[in-house]
Formats: sequence, structure tokens, C-alpha cells
Amino acid sequence: MTPTRGSSGGSHPSGTIEPVFVLGVDPGLSRCGYAVVEAQGRSRTVHAMGVVRTPSTAHVARRLASIQAQIRALIGEYRPAVVAVERVFFQVNVSTAIGVAQAAGLAMAEGSAAGAEVFEYTPNQVKEAVAGWGAAPKEQMQRMIQALLGLEAAPSPADAADAAAVALCHLAHAPMPSPATDHGGGLDTRRVLAPSVPRGPRDRQALGALARGEVAR
Repeated sequence: MTPTRGSSGGSHPSGTIEPVFVLGVDPGLSRCGYAVVEAQGRSRTVHAMGVVRTPSTAHVARRLASIQAQIRALIGEYRPAVVAVERVFFQVNVSTAIGVAQAAGLAMAEGSAAGAEVFEYTPNQVKEAVAGWGAAPKEQMQRMIQALLGLEAAPSPADAADAAAVALCHLAHAPMPSPATDHGGGLDTRRVLAPSVPRGPRDRQALGALARGEVAR
């Protein structure tokens, strides 16, 4: 997939809140989704979104190295204050579970080494934050991500969309650190509260209607 860059959910408002970058990761050995989302005020902008694919015929070490190189490059380019990773508790296939854990560990280690804060979110937490309920189907999630990020089309492939959802989940829930202020990866110790995705009863009803296509954007 050609990475998506520069799509914006709105113009940056004037004010004192500085932009904060979050790298969302949907870990996997065969397909590792990523998305870099910038938050400033109530604006959400996706700067990079895509999937790192590794061939099943390659040695696991080479596959992990490919994922590591892409994650490291994204962190180096965008200097995210936060790396948010989806946590998957259960996999039917043991080898798949191991691959997911390995990719997740790489993303977390690269983020921590660069001075970013690292968070994990379960799939239910991600769905609750983005769509308003923890059992939201994939189609609804894609429509909500499209609306929240102001994308012209629903994000794809699924792994990239999931990574964007993880980043949005973090922005909905967590107090955010200020952007890194030096080139050594150190973080400013000040903290600002990230504007959240609306989560009140009325807001959830409106978001659900939007996801079902009942409300014009």
C-alpha cells in the first residue's frame, strides 16, 4: 500500500496547544499496520498510514527487522510523543500470537528508546473510543475513522485502519505529553489534556448515526 499522507480532519485552530503526534500500531508479523496522527485542538490529521508486509518464506529475524526499520523510520521522521499499540489477548493460532507479540514488542521498544510514552489498548477499548461501543463491526469503525480524520474514502487496508483507530483511541482517553523539545528524543515534562472524541450519551448517538450514514457530514 502506498502510504497516505497529509489528510486532515480540519484546520488547526489558533491557540496555545501545540500539536502532538501519536504513532498507532496494529502489530503483526505478516502485516503490521501503522498510522501517524497529529492532534492540535480538536483537529486530527493523519500524516502517514500504511502496512509493513513481510513474506512468510523469509526468516523470522529478517521479517522482524523489516518491521523494526519502518517503525524506526516513522519515529525518526515524525518524533511522536506517544506510541500506542493494540493489545491482542487471544489468538487461535499459536504462531500468529507469537508473531503479534514480537511485532508489538518491537514497536514498544522503539518508542521507548526514542523517548516516547508507550500505551497498549485492547480491541474493545479501541472500538469503544472510536465508535462508542465495544462490539462495533469493522465497517462502522472504518466509517468513523473516515469521519474523524476527514478522509475522502474509508481507510484501507484493514491493518492500516486499525492502527489509525488505536491512535484515535489514545487521543480520546489519555492526557498527552507536550511534544519532544530536543533532538535527543527527550520529552517536555509539561502535560496537556488531549481533546477527546465525544463520549457523552448524545454524542455517542450522533456518532453512531454518522457511522450508519444517517447524518450528513
